Amino acid sequence: MSHLIAPSILAADFANLQKDCEMVNDSQADWFHIDVMDGVFVPNISFGMPVIKAIKKHAKKTMDVHLMIVDPDRYIKTFKEVGADILTVHYEACTHLHITLQAIKAEGMQAGVALNPHTSVDLLKDTIKDIDLVCIMSVNPGFGGQSFIENTYDKVRELKSLIESKGADTKIEIDGGVNSQNAPKLIEAGADVLVAGSFVFRSENPMDTIIGLKNCYFPLR
Repeated sequence: MSHLIAPSILAADFANLQKDCEMVNDSQADWFHIDVMDGVFVPNISFGMPVIKAIKKHAKKTMDVHLMIVDPDRYIKTFKEVGADILTVHYEACTHLHITLQAIKAEGMQAGVALNPHTSVDLLKDTIKDIDLVCIMSVNPGFGGQSFIENTYDKVRELKSLIESKGADTKIEIDGGVNSQNAPKLIEAGADVLVAGSFVFRSENPMDTIIGLKNCYFPLR
């Protein structure tokens, strides 16, 4: 499977949100990545339901919604209503992860689990076959533009090994600090989906930047 690119709308120009959404539609990107932050689970607040609903009106591709919030179970049905196709919750925010995953799937969405940099992939060994997507945070969650954490490569390899050993079909997504230097290494390590925010939207030509991320060639030598 060729890897997928998911531009992070958190880095888009909110004064020209429709324009940036149309750019993603017209580009080689595969998904819209939408970060939802509550100012409690992470030290920042991002857009809520009305903005996601507005993005959905223009988005012609998969809506990949990443919840960085406490008690995500309260809002599962609402995120389905505003247009989420994939709903990712943080392992660290879920008391009963299996119940949360089942609730997401019951609403007809794919279920994702995000892991903070300090959280071990081993903690997913009992639920990996119920997870459609694991989002490995390669920066500390809360703000865009952070530096990539180098240990991420090893974490991707560990997760890939776990997925294969359990016979799961789980995709591996990387979120944070993705750029042209680390993207090839991440794909080689086993990543399936690359989230890129600042690197795409602050580039001179976002569509060309997406092409560059999409058309990496491997193995690296």
